[in-house]
Amino acid sequence: MQARSGYLAALIVVCCWSGFNIVSRLGGKSALTPYDLAALRFGVAGLVMLPLFIRVLRDIDRSKLIQYSCIAFFGSLGYALPVYTGFSLAPAAHAGVLVNGGIPFLTAIIAWLALGQKPQGRAALALSIALAGIVMIGLQSFTHLETGSRQWVGDLCFLYGALSWANAGLLMRRWQLKPIDTTAMMVGLSAAVYLPIYILLLPKHLGDVSFDVLLLQGVYQGIIAATLAGIFYNHANHTIGPHKASLMLALVPGITAVAAVPLLGESLTLLAICGVTLVTFGAVLGATQKTH
Repeated sequence: MQARSGYLAALIVVCCWSGFNIVSRLGGKSALTPYDLAALRFGVAGLVMLPLFIRVLRDIDRSKLIQYSCIAFFGSLGYALPVYTGFSLAPAAHAGVLVNGGIPFLTAIIAWLALGQKPQGRAALALSIALAGIVMIGLQSFTHLETGSRQWVGDLCFLYGALSWANAGLLMRRWQLKPIDTTAMMVGLSAAVYLPIYILLLPKHLGDVSFDVLLLQGVYQGIIAATLAGIFYNHANHTIGPHKASLMLALVPGITAVAAVPLLGESLTLLAICGVTLVTFGAVLGATQKTH
């Protein structure tokens, strides 16, 4: 039953993060800066989680505070700021490939190098199949770069965001922290650190967009992406482990690529369709592996 709830939580995260790619790309193409998107994310999420953040902060000891701070650094600040920068420079399909498709592989690589957990058997096969699909999607996405384009900078930002999230996922599992408490501390600590810097030092363009745009970005970034997706991912990570939880996210590139056609005007070629199929199959194969 616990494993089933973990898989269900991971599927909810897949839906949330697929929408996150579309909504964030819309924000990245608007007058909003990456700093504005991060402020909306941490500001709204910080308000929603404020009562729980205060309760957890009051009850934890110093060692737990250090653990939560590390996870907030990687999984919140270290993830959101690079990814929002990427969305201002590169298409949503790139994020689906490099962030959501890259997290399972970076999780596996970090676990192998740092923890000696080498992927074997079915897990290794699943990673290989999904990697082949990601390469196909990448070929479709990256072979027609415009002259002088800075998409490669956005791509590096996406990769850094994926690396940060992979680190956070492994730390969450290692320290066995409660999912909802972890989410509250991630957004609370990030808001406490980031918002004063944003207000005092960083450029702001919130007044350059309509209220509808602010409402969409505030609700999605702060409530759906940072709060709900964070809680469900932390639960999946806690119950089925970081490898399977992150492999489920390999479904996101395909959903993003399909949704980006009508919503963002991005194309979907035969090569991309083949890549999506392989990524999906690899994710399902890895996520349904039995734990011994």
